[in-house]
Amino acid sequence: MSPFPPLYILRHGETEWNAENRLQGHFDSALTLTGKGQAKQQYEILKACDLTNFVALTSPQGRAFHTASIALEGLVDSVETDTRLREIGVGEWAGVRREDVMKLTPKAKDTFDLYEFAPHGEGFAALRARCTAFLNSLDRPAVLVTHGITSRMLRLIVLNLPTENLRDLPGGQGVVFHLEGGQQNRLI
Repeated sequence: MSPFPPLYILRHGETEWNAENRLQGHFDSALTLTGKGQAKQQYEILKACDLTNFVALTSPQGRAFHTASIALEGLVDSVETDTRLREIGVGEWAGVRREDVMKLTPKAKDTFDLYEFAPHGEGFAALRARCTAFLNSLDRPAVLVTHGITSRMLRLIVLNLPTENLRDLPGGQGVVFHLEGGQQNRLI
């Protein structure tokens, strides 16, 4: 039995920097038309769910907040921000194209490793601690609108998996992950 309440976890829609393959971290870029469409897909998914007694929380970063405003419109009474839902910090690499950083990081097996190697970045251990503290503070079911790596870390913790399994979890924009009783379902 999971110690956490039922959750719906969403990643923000595609941004201009996603389309350009740039790391964002704590920086921000606007949703593209595709990203706004993905948020509308999430709305269509969530309107079929019973969100009675659910609290809605979002990262304060613009791309997540904008996604939340589209995906949750009229479905919840209000959406609150929580800084613990922000994306993992990538330090000096924010705004840099992934392929350029990969050339500078020969030890990186894939782009997931960049989050661990980023100069002045947050790293996975700090992200896990932040996400664990956030999840432990929840006292009721919640809809969470966050970011790609943060979403994976939240789900990893709820599923009681080690950090090494982060890259094995599915991601995606325009989808919703439902977690309850230690199980995850991808809603599309």
